[in-house]
This record gives sequence, structure tokens and C-alpha cells, in this order.
Amino acid sequence: MSSPSADPIALFLETRSRAEPNEPWDAVACALATADAKGRPSARFVLVKEVDADGFWFYTNEQSQKGQDLDANPWASLCFFWPSVHTQFRIEGPVEKASPARSDAYFASRPRISQIGAWASDQSRPIASRETLTDRVRQLEAKFEGKPVPRPPHWGGYRVIPQVIEHWVEGDYRLHDRFRYERQKDGAWRVTRLAP
Repeated sequence: MSSPSADPIALFLETRSRAEPNEPWDAVACALATADAKGRPSARFVLVKEVDADGFWFYTNEQSQKGQDLDANPWASLCFFWPSVHTQFRIEGPVEKASPARSDAYFASRPRISQIGAWASDQSRPIASRETLTDRVRQLEAKFEGKPVPRPPHWGGYRVIPQVIEHWVEGDYRLHDRFRYERQKDGAWRVTRLAP
């Protein structure tokens, strides 16, 4: 690669599509970095299954560590790396909560056991044992038997609104291609080539 794309989100989607058949793990997985009110960073992997012109969407327990961080400091960074195509994307930007309707729709698309798990797990909080969790799952399976599992009120989506997208492509001898896209006020992208 020697020249940048005009649309980094379209480039991201095309690259992910090429990577998906060859990645040993999930090509929608990425590292999500947040920071708390004191600026202390924290990172973990999340699944970003929805990407569009408006942003990068992920869903989680809003009372988790990442949810608390985003309440205090609504800015995040995502990092995708696909070794099969020797490519990395970093996305940075402000974060907004998804609408209840969007969160409901995504929750309804999840496997039933994942829906129950969203109720069962007090994510990021101490738990006495594995059995405590599995007992809670069994209780909830009985509670919701024969009926749809509603979305928990503390579970929902977040959108990372890309202000900066960096595209990195591995090159021989560490002479990589790096392009930094910055969104301008008119919505256009300004692109800068970076030294590797």
C-alpha cells in the first residue's frame, strides 16, 4: 500500500471482510481502552459487530468498569489487529450511549444463554465462587422459562464516534505504512502519512 483511502470507515470494513475468513479468533474483537475520572487507563477486549458511518458500536453492562469509566470520561480508543492481513486500525473519539431501542434490538439478537448471562453477572464486581454464578444462571433460566428475556436496565450499547482513525499496514524491515485520518468539522477526513 502506498496511498491512503478517501474513506477510512469503508477501508476498515473492506479490510475486516478480507480478514474474517482467516482469523483464528473473532475478527470483530478489539481492545477497548478507557480512562477513569483520574485519567487512569484500563483496557480489555470487546466485540464490535456494528460499524457504520456514525461509528463503532459495542454492548456491555453499564455498571462494569468500562461503563463507569465512560460515565466519568466519555472518550475511548479501539484497537483492531488482524495478523492474517498484517493490518491494524486504531480508532479514537468521544463515546455516546445507544438509544434504548437500538440496545433492545441488539439484545434480542443475542443467544438466549447470553441474554440470561447479562442478568446473572454483576460484571466487574467480586463474586464468591463459580457456583454462585451458575446458580444464578439456573434461577434466571427458571424465571424466564417459556418467555422472552428482556434487556436488563443496566445493559446497553455505546458508540465510539471516530475523530481519529489510524491505519497501519506491516511492511518489510519495519518500514510500515501508517496513515492518520482526522475528521474535520465538515465531516471530511484529513489524512497524514506517519513515519513507522
